[in-house]
Amino acid sequence: MIAVSAAMREDILGCYPVLDPERVHVVHNGIDTSLYRPDHGTDALDRIGLDRSRPYVLFVGRITRQKGVPHLLRAVRDIDPAAQVVLCAGAPDTPEIDQEFRELFGELSRVRDGVHWIPRMLPRPEVIQLLTHAALFVCPSVYEPLGIVNLEAMACGTPVVASAVGGIPEVVDDGRTGLLVPVGDDFEAGLARAMDTVLGDQEAARRMGEAGRERAVGEFGWDAVARRTVRLYEEIHKQA
Repeated sequence: MIAVSAAMREDILGCYPVLDPERVHVVHNGIDTSLYRPDHGTDALDRIGLDRSRPYVLFVGRITRQKGVPHLLRAVRDIDPAAQVVLCAGAPDTPEIDQEFRELFGELSRVRDGVHWIPRMLPRPEVIQLLTHAALFVCPSVYEPLGIVNLEAMACGTPVVASAVGGIPEVVDDGRTGLLVPVGDDFEAGLARAMDTVLGDQEAARRMGEAGRERAVGEFGWDAVARRTVRLYEEIHKQA
């Protein structure tokens, strides 16, 4: 059995204790880093109405409990007021979380300007442009098997602020390609502090973005994932 992260491997073994741990292997999921790469065009930003003189924090994901969107909406109230907030968020799981999101979005829009909600699914090229130009990508998930969206942001050269849950710490190198925030009582305040840290140091953010692109290509590009998968199959074949 192949798990997409060490965290997922532990979950599998916890759910299926009869499995032999020696037979459960890890090969991280990957992305196409020739597709997800920096795009410095700005037409997508202009269509959305972003102020290109101001930085923006970007979230891309579904409106679900797992993705932690309510935590993010409360956290960004307290970040640098110069920063815009872009929420590419749709497909709510339930009417209840949809209503909660709308109420929190309304409250956020009343206390700060430059908040943009895009409820529709954008074409991939537009998402890549948004990822490229973001001051940071934020992933407030309360659980992720791996967190591919963080890889997509890193491949576009963008620093990541993410929760330290599931497989995310296997993707985001804390302090090098972004910042990880423990999920706990101080989670929302921790998210705000981490976002402000990245927003407040453009040079450090640039270095994180460059390191993220390098890590995405070297460790999580499909060619690297394919090589690891082939090696595993070869090892298993030798043992057979």
